[in-house]
Amino acid sequence: MCLKIVPLPEMLQSLNPDWVLLVLIYWTLAIPEKIGVFNALVVGIFIDVLTGRLLGEYGLAYAFISYACLRLHKRLRQYPVPQQGMFIFCCLMFSQLMIYWIENLQAPTEFSPVFWLPVIVGTMSWPLVYPMLRFIRLIGRHY
Repeated sequence: MCLKIVPLPEMLQSLNPDWVLLVLIYWTLAIPEKIGVFNALVVGIFIDVLTGRLLGEYGLAYAFISYACLRLHKRLRQYPVPQQGMFIFCCLMFSQLMIYWIENLQAPTEFSPVFWLPVIVGTMSWPLVYPMLRFIRLIGRHY
């Protein structure tokens, strides 16, 4: 969550992917019996409060994505990491579009190509995030 609010220059801020969503997707795929839609909703509301957005904006997006991960987790766990990247791309795209749609309902905003950069960077960072979180999970098993 700290990576979500860290102050960065304008160019780097537009490249900052949704790290919280990437971690949430991993844990939903890794331990679906413990992490579910309610957990995603609560984490999303925390992000809404942390970023000062409309309450429930991230919560709704995270809950939908968590539901998709829960429905497909057995299948997705069998895929290699690059193929999982396509699913991650769709999840990040859906989240970004849903947040844009909700913000556009509040006040019309101009659509810019920079909008897609966090989705692309998040998808490209999945092959790094996945093994790192898997390593953390495996270390946690031994303790």
